[in-house]
Amino acid sequence: TEEALMQKLRGFVSDEEIHVLDEKYCSHGDTVHYSKNPKVFRGCGGNFMFDSEDIPYLDLQMWYASCNLGYKNKRISDAVVEQINTLPQIASRFLYDYKVLLSQKIAVACEKRFGEKGRVHFNVGGAQAVEDALKLVRNFTGKNLLFAFMGGYHGRTIGVSGVTSSFRYRENYGHFGDRAHFVPYPYCFRCHYGKKCESCDFYCVKQFEKNFENEYHSFYDPATKKAEYVAFIAEPVLGTGGYIIPPKGYFKELKRVLDNFGILLVVDEIQMGFYRTGKLWAIEHFGVAPDIITFGKSLTNGMNPLGGLWAKEELINPQIWPSGRTHSTYSSNPIGTRAGYEVMSIFEEKEEFFEREIKRKGEKFLDGLKQLKAKYKKIGNVDGLGLALRIECCEEDGFTPNKKLCDEILEEGLRGHLTYKNQRCGIVLNNGGYYKNVITLVPSVVISDEEIDMALILLDQLFARFE
Repeated sequence: TEEALMQKLRGFVSDEEIHVLDEKYCSHGDTVHYSKNPKVFRGCGGNFMFDSEDIPYLDLQMWYASCNLGYKNKRISDAVVEQINTLPQIASRFLYDYKVLLSQKIAVACEKRFGEKGRVHFNVGGAQAVEDALKLVRNFTGKNLLFAFMGGYHGRTIGVSGVTSSFRYRENYGHFGDRAHFVPYPYCFRCHYGKKCESCDFYCVKQFEKNFENEYHSFYDPATKKAEYVAFIAEPVLGTGGYIIPPKGYFKELKRVLDNFGILLVVDEIQMGFYRTGKLWAIEHFGVAPDIITFGKSLTNGMNPLGGLWAKEELINPQIWPSGRTHSTYSSNPIGTRAGYEVMSIFEEKEEFFEREIKRKGEKFLDGLKQLKAKYKKIGNVDGLGLALRIECCEEDGFTPNKKLCDEILEEGLRGHLTYKNQRCGIVLNNGGYYKNVITLVPSVVISDEEIDMALILLDQLFARFE
C-alpha cells in the first residue's frame, strides 16, 4: 500500500540524517537554506503536505504556483504514466503528437482571447522561456534594451537577471551592460511617487511617457521616430514582488504609450497563468493584448519542468524565426507536453466553471483576510485577484514593513503546532515583496470552501501568537 511504502521510505533515512547529508553534500546556492532549519516533507496530496509524523500542512504556496490543480492530481498523473509507458523519450529534433497538440491548444486559446494568430515555442522552464523571449525580441528588432518593472521577477539565469529588478541577483556576477531600465510598478499601497491611487490619474504612466518627449530624455528620437528601448517585459500581477494588483485602467494607459512609440509588450505569466487569477492569463483582466506571453510552472501542474512562449505570427513565423534560433535538449519533452495537454484540457472542459469558482473563492478568501486586517494592527494591507492573494505585515502603525513578523509566521506555520478541529496541523506559506514582509497566498485553484475556512483559522492563530 501507499502507506506501507511511505513507512519504508521514512525508515530508510531519518529527517536528522537528511539534514546531515544536505549540509555535507548539497550546494547552499539554491533557496533551501533561506531557512536555518529547512523543513523535511515526506508526502503530499490535494492541498496538503505531510511530514515524518504524518502531520498535515495546508499548503498555500503550492510549489510557488506550480501546482494549480493540486498535488497528485489523478487525471494528470495517469496521463504522465500513460506517456511513460508509450513514448517517454524522444529527441527534440523529431515530431510527436502531444508537442503539436499542446501548441495548438495554447495558440488557439490566445487567438480566442486576443484576436491574434501566433505560435508556441517550448523550453525547460520559466527563466528559459524568458531567455527565449529576449532572443525573439532581439531577433525581430535588432536591438537589446528593454523596460521592466521595479519589483518584477523573471528568473535568475544570466540573461534574465538583467530584466529582474533585484540587484541581489546580479551583484556577484559582474557588469550587466544591457540590464533593463526599471520603471515603478503601480504599488499603490507604497506609491513610488507618494500619490494616492484614487486621485493620481495614472501619474506613474505620465512620468514614464515624459521620457519620450524629446531626444534629450535619452529614450526616443522624434525625428526618426525610433526608440532605444524596444520591449517592456511585465508581470500583470507582481509575483515575487509581493502579489501586487495594479489599479484598473493602468495597463491600458501603459499600452497606449508603448503602442505610440513602437514598443513591444512581453507579458510574463509564469506565476499568474493557468487560472491563478481566474483567467487563463492574468493580463486578460486588464483589457490589453500582448505581443509575447511567457509561461511555465503550472503548465504541467508541477509534474515536469516545461515552459514556453506564445508570440504573434509576425514575430515568430518561420521566415523571421527559422530553425535553430534557440534550442534545449529537453525542450518540448514528451512527458512535459503530455502533462501540459492534460492541464489545458481540464481548464478547457470547464472554463466557465473555473472562471466563476476562482472568482467566488478568491472573494471569499479576501473577505476573510479583510476581517483579519480589522482584527490585527500589524496587517497593513490585504488584496487579491482570484486566488492570488497577499497579506502585508507591518508594524503597529499599519505601514512600516515588518519582515521579522513575516519570517516568524512562516516558521511557526512549519512547526506543525497549529490546530484545526482538534487535530494538530501546520501551514505552508511563502513570503515576497520589496521588503520581504508580504505573505503571498497561492492556494490551488481547486481549494475547497472548507479549506479556505481552515486557512483563515490557521492564519488567525498565527497572528494571535505574535500580538
